[in-house]
Amino acid sequence: MKQFISFIRKEFYHIFRDKRTMMILLAMPIILIILFGYAITTEIKRAPIAILDQSRDEVTQKMIDHLSASEYFELYTMVNSEAEGQALFRQGKVRLLIIFPAQYASSPDASVQLLADATDPNEATQLAAYATAILSQVKVETINSPLSTATAITPVVSLLYNPLMKGAYNFVPGVMGLILILICAMMTSVGIVKEKEIGTMEVLLVSPMKPVYIILAKATPYLLLSLVNIATILSLSYFLLGVPIAGSLTLLVSVSILYALVSLCLGLLISTVADTQQAAMLVSAVVLMLPVMLLSGMMFPIENMPKILQVLSNIVPARWYISAVKDIMIKGLGARAILPEISILAGMAVFLVALSVKRFKIRL
Repeated sequence: MKQFISFIRKEFYHIFRDKRTMMILLAMPIILIILFGYAITTEIKRAPIAILDQSRDEVTQKMIDHLSASEYFELYTMVNSEAEGQALFRQGKVRLLIIFPAQYASSPDASVQLLADATDPNEATQLAAYATAILSQVKVETINSPLSTATAITPVVSLLYNPLMKGAYNFVPGVMGLILILICAMMTSVGIVKEKEIGTMEVLLVSPMKPVYIILAKATPYLLLSLVNIATILSLSYFLLGVPIAGSLTLLVSVSILYALVSLCLGLLISTVADTQQAAMLVSAVVLMLPVMLLSGMMFPIENMPKILQVLSNIVPARWYISAVKDIMIKGLGARAILPEISILAGMAVFLVALSVKRFKIRL
């Protein structure tokens, strides 16, 4: 019995000495329950909206007050024309534009127009339903009020960018971001760690090449292979799933290459931390997959998350790539519109390469 207890004690010492194992055993459940508890929700809240009030009467003002007070909407701005609202859509600053026609309260046939960004069909449908419910509630409250003699509400919903409500318009950019970061990071990290295990890394370390050149040389073949993945994904999306490429194909491929480069740099960084292929695969799959799925806006709106998770989402490369792909493929925007996303991804690539070089060990 003493021998059995001694072996148990030895196993505990072995686990406690391995900080990575302790992190997985104790910290991972806490991280997962927080992410899944706060990030996974189909309910939309605090969606930014714009309002064009051509009537400017007491009825429309009351409706605007109800919309602004709702937990589902956040009034971004009042616009003076539909063109101004369309510009906000293209910039990604609003999700819904509500247009009240002139002389709304005194016209029995007046209709409220709702313009929704349907790049995410489910979100657009929900926002239109929320707005319709709130406007209908105001109608019930004012129908017996002297404020208006005719408060008929027949919302006319227009779905921008995706009038057929195809789900592929939303999930294809997200899947592209997930596939590229997993494949690129996993291929690079596992490939380098494999050389450490079989001993061929020693040959590279004794060569006269500087560490930065070794790292870049390891990443270049995987970057070229990533071009094949990018071409395959875009071809299947366009020809098989029917997702249009409304913007520049050259720009879309360029952004995808930049994102693949960031993913390869993440793989290089993982290879400086992991000592075995299994560890590299685990870190690549778990540490990269969960943030991409939960914090990139791929499945759940970032605006619904707590502030701390919204801040953390800024360091997830997939968030910026998915946003850029939607703007190019679905909205047909140019390079100027996605310049912030391009700058952030480029900055991430430079930072990750510098960090990988600094952590690269010239001795095994």
